[in-house]
Amino acid sequence: MNLRKLAEYLGLSQTTISLVLNNSPSAKSIPQETRNRVVEGAKRLNYRPNYFARSLRQSRSMSVGVLAPDLSEGYFTRVMSGVVEELTAAHYFYFTACHDWTRELLDKYPRMLVERAVDGFLLLNTAVDELAVPVPVVAISAHSGGRNVTNIVLNHHLAARQALTHLFELGHRRIAIMRGPRAIPDSEFRWESIQQVAGEIGLTLDPALAIRIDSAGWSTKAGEHPMAPEIGFKPMQALLERTRDFTAVFCFNDIAAIGAIRALKDAGLNVPRDVSVVGFDDILSAAYNTPSLTTVRQPLAEMGRRGAQVLLERIGDREKQFPADIVMAPELVVRESTGPAKGRQ
Repeated sequence: MNLRKLAEYLGLSQTTISLVLNNSPSAKSIPQETRNRVVEGAKRLNYRPNYFARSLRQSRSMSVGVLAPDLSEGYFTRVMSGVVEELTAAHYFYFTACHDWTRELLDKYPRMLVERAVDGFLLLNTAVDELAVPVPVVAISAHSGGRNVTNIVLNHHLAARQALTHLFELGHRRIAIMRGPRAIPDSEFRWESIQQVAGEIGLTLDPALAIRIDSAGWSTKAGEHPMAPEIGFKPMQALLERTRDFTAVFCFNDIAAIGAIRALKDAGLNVPRDVSVVGFDDILSAAYNTPSLTTVRQPLAEMGRRGAQVLLERIGDREKQFPADIVMAPELVVRESTGPAKGRQ
């Protein structure tokens, strides 16, 4: 079934059918009844647009490349849900390449995707100072430099303020901070914001209570997943071997927080009676953990949607100017894993 035969079947022009099926802005002038008839006819006859012919006409491949460190549960799945929603609505295909923070793959995959004639790149959690590609680039949570890049980033200062103020108001003064892996771009930006906010609210951060995920447990060896709860379990276990002089911990992400809660439980401590725990991201399982997890919600799906929208806009109009950074707002979600510090119950 091709466009000409579908037009003959419906008694409409090929132009009308093309405008409707391609979601063209001009289709709004076509009566809704006609648009419905086109969609129903296309489904009934199993018509599929010829994207190869379309790409030749528009000088586009109708595809984009997505670069990500890993395909883990949590951050990636939530962001990609928004990305896929936008790309699917725009009839765009996407290639996803997982580089696992390997320098060789970070160099190799962009070249391979360019060879496949992608119209643009989405970088998820992937910092690339200067991506030498001839197409638009949008980076989500990557803080990438370069003239060719638009960044979708979280307001980390507000995120740190929400989490630390919540704990501070509950009476917590000895707060451990579980920093993220060095490889993840958000890690240093969030740590800087945490230090700034601590100074603003009068909270003293003890360097001895600052632990790092990749210094105790971060692994990408064969058979070991880099985003399993172990990434938070091991650093918390190591901290507990040194000291128990803290009443709360602010973790880099929810996966790490879940691991930290297990380590605290194994050490005979109760969450939140003995130690309060705050996560980050608000992954799908955060509300169903025991205890349910207090966390800073990143609007991950919305960041994915916005990133894909901006990329498609940039592909459609290469001359249009975009800000270097588009900043998204976080939200504190208070659940069962935080409570008053000991002595404040």
